[in-house]
Amino acid sequence: MNKSLLRISAVISGISGLIILAGVIIPVVFYHPPTLLSPLPDVKNQLKSEEIDYIKASNWFSGAAKKEEFISSTVSFYTLSIPKLKIENATVAIGGEDLSKSLVQYPGTALPGKTGNVVIFGHSILPIFYDPKNYISIFSTLPSLKKGDEININYDGVSYKYRVEDKFEVLPTDIEVLSQDFSDSYLTLITCVPPGDPRKPKRLIVRARVIPPGISKTGNASN
Repeated sequence: MNKSLLRISAVISGISGLIILAGVIIPVVFYHPPTLLSPLPDVKNQLKSEEIDYIKASNWFSGAAKKEEFISSTVSFYTLSIPKLKIENATVAIGGEDLSKSLVQYPGTALPGKTGNVVIFGHSILPIFYDPKNYISIFSTLPSLKKGDEININYDGVSYKYRVEDKFEVLPTDIEVLSQDFSDSYLTLITCVPPGDPRKPKRLIVRARVIPPGISKTGNASN
């Protein structure tokens, strides 16, 4: 009887191990990227991904803002929520670059509600370990956002709603996604993809535009 129980336990343990292994491998193998904006060749002598600390936001784009530009003597914060991803009042730091402690606004980009482009970085790992309250995994499911999804920001006591308009991938050398567009108020969310795969990471770009007050989620004026 004891031998039968041991065999059953061994089978159950083996199956559990296979399920966990599949949960780690499948998201990487079957990750389907959106359109790559600029399929440029890798820069010669580019650092290997395992040598780069992606917890530091200054390492995400080659030739863009330096580490010193992320540091501010007075650090201020606002909050971001994405209902679809169950992200609620996540802290966004203005000044600072530690993605294990908060989301980070890219230096020199517009403030929420102002004309221009608010650019926010967030870390990601394998989706199986996703936790919307953990900043190491907070943007792991960002690739699941679709056109029309809503993103909410509360800045200085004022709430702003943004609607997703586009989603695509770029290489770490494609810093034009950080540029400003003053035709309206935009929001850009950025994370590394495929989530949890550091071999040849790209940057996922989720672009959204502010929803003017009085406009419904469908884009029609509300009464």
